[in-house]
Amino acid sequence: MVSEIGFGGEWLERHEFEESVALIKYAQDKEINIIDCWMPDPKSRDIIGAALEGSREKWYIQGHIGSTWQNGQYVRSRDMQFVKPAFEDLLSRLKTDYIDLGMIHYVDSEDDWKASTSGGYFEYVKELHARGTIRHIGLSTHNPVIAKKAVLSGFVGMILFSINPAFDMRPPTEDLMSMFDHYDDQNMKGIDPERTELYRLAEEHDVGLTVMKGFFGGKLFDAKTSPFGVAFTPIQCIHYSLTRPAVSSILCGFDSKDQLDQAVAYEHASLDEKDYASVIAHAPYHSYKGQCTYCGHCKPCPAEIDIAMVNKFYDLAIQQASVPDSVRSHYSLIPHKAAECIACHACESRCPFEVQIADRMQKAAALFGS
Repeated sequence: MVSEIGFGGEWLERHEFEESVALIKYAQDKEINIIDCWMPDPKSRDIIGAALEGSREKWYIQGHIGSTWQNGQYVRSRDMQFVKPAFEDLLSRLKTDYIDLGMIHYVDSEDDWKASTSGGYFEYVKELHARGTIRHIGLSTHNPVIAKKAVLSGFVGMILFSINPAFDMRPPTEDLMSMFDHYDDQNMKGIDPERTELYRLAEEHDVGLTVMKGFFGGKLFDAKTSPFGVAFTPIQCIHYSLTRPAVSSILCGFDSKDQLDQAVAYEHASLDEKDYASVIAHAPYHSYKGQCTYCGHCKPCPAEIDIAMVNKFYDLAIQQASVPDSVRSHYSLIPHKAAECIACHACESRCPFEVQIADRMQKAAALFGS
């Protein structure tokens, strides 16, 4: 029932309010009908609420339980004093009395799996489900070990999972950081059998997968940043995700109507345009350890730096011979600059991709100035 191309909403707050509202409405006109709202910030939620007003029944919403807004920043939490108000705020700002997919938010470790499936937090999730406030229980994770636990749990009906050609080359592990070790001939022989098992189990147990990180933060579109050393097109990345068993929808991040058009063009693309296999077959081996995908899980920052946005502007800038005026201008509008980083490294412990954030903040400060 969900559209193959979905709407990942994490960049909505970067634009003017009415511009983002118009983008969601444009997506609806293009028959996109699933949207993910993991973002706890009031602006993003208000944008979605305004865009869906009057057409709520046309959309399936993935809303996250445990994504909270504390002191003006995103904080993942299982503490009910924050979890419950944050979810009630989600309902209020989205102007709805139910969420189609109530997602247990961001579970990547065994300890967090235990914390998220027991105690007051899990009781609250079950209560929401029993009341019909969430129609289905879902879970978001980057870790295939946790994803398989969710599939076999009996209570999870949908998993938001990170899928792209590069990720699938790595074996699942409880140590997520080992996914990003150097590629070599021994570990670049196709999709890892354990990941194949995840997709098979999900299909057998009728657990749907929605896809995040399908474009690897846009890095797959450029040979310089692609872990394969060659560029993929949006259509190739979309096709890769949608051809995994159990995948229902790929949630793409959109900054503009043009990007949205590029994604929905998939529906009319030729087989040659969709072909990703030949790209992978002729690609050199690369490592993608330490590359930021701008996911925002590094928050909260004690200096209130928007780390993902700083990293994005830094990556855009270093791809040019000199910093483009447009990038410099956008960077100048960030309230807290890279130079304000106190190098506490707390963000690095939360990064699923082992990015050396403090070092990048230092480099960004040097590039853009304080």
